[in-house]
Amino acid sequence: MAAGVSWAGRCGKGARARSSAGNPSHPGQLAHLVRAADPVDVLRWRRSRYLWGKIGVRCVSGTLYTYPENWRAFKAQIAAQYSGARLKVASAPPAFTFGQTNRSPAFLGNFPLGKVPAFEADDGFCLFESNAIAYYLSNDVLRGSSPQASAQVLQWVSFADAEIIPPASTWVFPTLGIMQYNKQATEQAKEEVKRALAVLNQHLNTRTFLVGERVTLADISVVCSLLWLFKQVLEPAFRQPFPNMNRWFITCINQPQFKAVLGDVKLCDKMAQFDAKKFAEMQPKRDGAPKKEKASKEGGKQQEKKEKKEKKEEKKTEAALASEPKTKDPFAHLPKSTFVLDEFKRKYSNEDTLTVALPHFWEHFDREGFSIWYGEYRFPEELTQTFMSCNLITGMFQRLDKLRKHAFASVILFGTNNDSSISGIWVFRGQDLAFTLSEDWQVDYESYSWRKLDVDSDECKTMVKEYFAWEGDFKHVGKAFNQGKIFK
Repeated sequence: MAAGVSWAGRCGKGARARSSAGNPSHPGQLAHLVRAADPVDVLRWRRSRYLWGKIGVRCVSGTLYTYPENWRAFKAQIAAQYSGARLKVASAPPAFTFGQTNRSPAFLGNFPLGKVPAFEADDGFCLFESNAIAYYLSNDVLRGSSPQASAQVLQWVSFADAEIIPPASTWVFPTLGIMQYNKQATEQAKEEVKRALAVLNQHLNTRTFLVGERVTLADISVVCSLLWLFKQVLEPAFRQPFPNMNRWFITCINQPQFKAVLGDVKLCDKMAQFDAKKFAEMQPKRDGAPKKEKASKEGGKQQEKKEKKEKKEEKKTEAALASEPKTKDPFAHLPKSTFVLDEFKRKYSNEDTLTVALPHFWEHFDREGFSIWYGEYRFPEELTQTFMSCNLITGMFQRLDKLRKHAFASVILFGTNNDSSISGIWVFRGQDLAFTLSEDWQVDYESYSWRKLDVDSDECKTMVKEYFAWEGDFKHVGKAFNQGKIFK
């Protein structure tokens, strides 16, 4: 075997031989076997043929290019363990050198982006993007045994990409020295991870696996997206509120097919923190050391000239920026309020909603300085898959990022695939609908109908309670709670 290449999967000559011998296709041969064989053997043969068709084993073989410990590549490797695909993993020299091999003309000819993982089948068929590769290397059981199950598998694969990976990267990468630490972004990421884990925990309350009764590509994808969270930051106290999710994760990583790829996964004991020294070490050095003293002197003079030129450019830029009119705070005209919105947000994030956060909200709410609004998505007939509807909410929140300081919202998706609705309760600074105060905030709001609530009414009290707590009758909706998102 070539250096830098490892093998995964079980599909080889032996498997093909068993396929040929165990599945006679000639009518005469089949009739002869049925007449001559013991009835029990005939039943066993029929059952094995049925299962063969159901599982959909294909003798796929090829090479997966990746760098070591790439969780995206793990998806394809685990899928191959289940399906029997014969997979060579090229992750070390001379077979593959990250930063060199993937930039070569030959590699870029097959994979234009130069990214890994990348898969090349022995017959020359090429694929990039980890989900596509994992799907190709899967069998029918992993992909979903029915159209409904296949859609659910796709739902959870998309859930991992949209709801887990972005906040996980923001939180975990600084602890690995890959990315600079930002406190506000990290705290926001922690809350988003909590929401995702809560969704998984609720779904797994009565299920062993995400889709059906067996491991599917849904479990493989979501486990791999959670892997670095569990290894780096999900300490026992953080993961304790999600017992169903923990049980499922541990069950999956202890399956032989997972273990063959992941090894023994050690769960985090203490939440890893940002290491400034590690971050500095991992940053590429900008200036190389000069080889000769003369070159050093000449380089020093050139660098000095360059720095002077840059300073002049900086001064020009600063002067230009200073001459531009500063963006006015849309809420600057409002008098100071006694209601500290950030204090309520901390209560909501860290304390029990019904016993602590809600009483605090109503005790300190400033009726003159703030208003409460009900917003409902106007085009429910356009909502299809629930994960796509959730992405609609997430996109709106992202575009309203600069409004967070002056608003709080709980937006909920109700119903199921092809029968859902979106609505939410919004708290704004001032008495007007905040979106009208800035053009940057007007991309999505016209897709909703808005109604200002009477803060002293029973209707308002009930709706605030139900939307903030994510529980209740929701009589005005007529559909069951599916999942929610918080804007804060």
